[in-house]
Amino acid sequence: MLARIEARAADHALAILGGFAAEPGDGLPEGTGSLILLGPREPGFWAHMTAQPEWRDGRPDPMDRWSARTITALAAEFGATALFPFGGPPWWPFYAWAQRTGRAFASPVRLIVHDEAGLFFSCRGALALRERLEPVAGISPCARCASQPCLSACPVGALGAEGYDVPACHAFLDRPEGAPCLERGCAVRRACPRSQAHARMEAQSAYHMRQFHR
Repeated sequence: MLARIEARAADHALAILGGFAAEPGDGLPEGTGSLILLGPREPGFWAHMTAQPEWRDGRPDPMDRWSARTITALAAEFGATALFPFGGPPWWPFYAWAQRTGRAFASPVRLIVHDEAGLFFSCRGALALRERLEPVAGISPCARCASQPCLSACPVGALGAEGYDVPACHAFLDRPEGAPCLERGCAVRRACPRSQAHARMEAQSAYHMRQFHR
């Protein structure tokens, strides 16, 4: 089934970011056997996304609306329940779920780091399946990163080992010096060596930064 889900997700420029067999305490809907996380498939996600009707209709939150439409349709195809990290309540524990996959980990700056996407990890939704599957886990890229540039990359120290100073980040983005982060994406996320190997478009990072800073 994983191969079939992966193939159908790829039709929508989505990839399986990881998954896990459900256990008590995971906070999943009743009857869930396993959970599969879905996110941008690179290269090509941004070109696909910006060609969708939700992007062109001028209404707010085009990516969330596209994600809801697309992943809900995939869920119906596989007899699953679609879950999203937006649109709550309920607010599903995606941070904890990501770590349960064994492919996403808490980075030194506490942001999720993924074995393929690095700090460009972005989950668009999940499929709660009745079947009990056992996806393959990975290894944290941080385990092989001696320099850990993420810890010192933020120009104002808003992201570090102590967590995220959100007000300091917003204040910096309001200043002219913050333009590179707004236009190219968060400096900390870009500093991650694994992120640098991921084919994410700067335009996509800029979109997420504008959403964050609006």
